Amino acid sequence: MSHPVLNDASLDQLFRQARTVHAFKPTPVTDAQIHQLYNLLKWGPTAFNAQPARYVFLKTAEAKAKLIPALMPGNVPQVESAGVTVIVAHDTRFHEHLPSQFPGYDAKPLFDANPAMTEATAARNSSMQGAYLILAARALGLDCGAMSGFNPQVVNDAFFPDGRFKVNFLINLGEADPAGIHPRGPRLAFEEVAQIL
Repeated sequence: MSHPVLNDASLDQLFRQARTVHAFKPTPVTDAQIHQLYNLLKWGPTAFNAQPARYVFLKTAEAKAKLIPALMPGNVPQVESAGVTVIVAHDTRFHEHLPSQFPGYDAKPLFDANPAMTEATAARNSSMQGAYLILAARALGLDCGAMSGFNPQVVNDAFFPDGRFKVNFLINLGEADPAGIHPRGPRLAFEEVAQIL
């Protein structure tokens, strides 16, 4: 291996002891932490270095109030208590940035001519970038709760009315309230989900 294996404490923080948090303490997430978070997650690889994800960090009560009508009722307290709620979206015209972000060759025409490939690439890679955000947040000591219980059209209408960006999912960040950590669910065994050929 070209890199050392992370120690057990790091692996616990990123995976084994990390939990989906459903309630947070009233600890703010600072703008400096948000910038630090982005400056870490941005290094995660994407196809063609396309980086289609776009992020809206909702910190204030006023900003979160715009999101509340889109949420399933059970998700409202999570958003209200989180230090910040992140809307992870994708840019439907991400390929306009390819000439500067992917200088290897002119890949922009591939997407100009193929809307289905553009949409699939944006959705897949923004999902990966959202996962990078979760791991980066955990690495920086933040607790996370990803959410998909919302009406995407309401979110898009409220935050992306011009239609260029489309919401993918939401992530709450902050300091966990132990009351919002449920018992860990089981995981499928390797033999149930994987094969080595």
